[in-house]
Amino acid sequence: MKALVYAAPSRVEVRDVPEPQPRDHAAKVRMRYCGVCGTDIAIHAGKHPRAKAPLVIGHEFVGVIEEVRGGTRGFKPGDRVVAYPLLSCGVCLPCRTGTPHVCEKLKLIGIDCDGGMAGFAWVDEDVLFKVDDALSDRIAALIEPLAVIVRSLHQSRYQVRDSAVIIGAGPIGLLTAIALRRSGASRIVISDVDEARLGMCHTLGYETVNGKNGGLVNFVNEATKGEGMDVVFECSGVESAALEVTKLARVGGTICMTGIHKAPRPVDLREINFKEQTLVGSRVYTKREFEQTVSYAAQIRDDLEHVVTQVVPLTKSAGIFDMIADPAINTLKVLVDCTA
Repeated sequence: MKALVYAAPSRVEVRDVPEPQPRDHAAKVRMRYCGVCGTDIAIHAGKHPRAKAPLVIGHEFVGVIEEVRGGTRGFKPGDRVVAYPLLSCGVCLPCRTGTPHVCEKLKLIGIDCDGGMAGFAWVDEDVLFKVDDALSDRIAALIEPLAVIVRSLHQSRYQVRDSAVIIGAGPIGLLTAIALRRSGASRIVISDVDEARLGMCHTLGYETVNGKNGGLVNFVNEATKGEGMDVVFECSGVESAALEVTKLARVGGTICMTGIHKAPRPVDLREINFKEQTLVGSRVYTKREFEQTVSYAAQIRDDLEHVVTQVVPLTKSAGIFDMIADPAINTLKVLVDCTA
């Protein structure tokens, strides 16, 4: 079968690889679409500490079941499914106390074992969820990143009619904005330094600000008469954002770290004290939240149509990371069509 394989830093290749071996209590899934994630970009760059070549990448996938071995959950051939891709150890403290999504040895499909940018994969039944018939394959491929947002909103304790500022207009930032608007936010401001992405968000009806040179802090101060916003979602992972977040949130406001920072960052902890702000982390999602997202995606599918900007056939995907890195192409969310 064809697969997109991480071969070495800055090199992926479309290869003919053997089909994976059948497993008991698992299903053979013929892949349809698989999304490209920021984690995949890090793998391609050789910067992910666990991903080892050769590796079939991809953890944001949707496919159709072709065979089930020892089925106990009622799946059958023809079912469209997505997978909860987290692999927990089951024995560490988080796993023993009900939070396996923050397992001390957490692994993921497509990072620690072969993933979904391929013709087929055998996937354990207990991580599969059937996709609503109303949802297209393209939108179903967004369920995994959308689950990140569901978790983030839960962690932030966002409430209806709260105001929110989102730092970062990438896929996670835009998905956050979509979920907030659907949830009745009173005001949503999205910041980035990429004018193309800001333009896309503006076209979709969101209030946008270029964050260069403190532009976001100045805008929020003027717009709120210095009071700040109820919730800040930091989705960019960039250093400058870490120092700005406390200036953007109101007294008693919440800062939710949705994006993962790859290094320690300076944060103004004095403002956390003086303004009694809450700074909370958010990491992936629980299995329950992933299940909730499967049905949630069907409810907001019309909004999600705007997130996918490019689809690349698997057979022509060797240059996909060069395409994403090219500022002239203006990618947001790129999918690999595993059937082509």
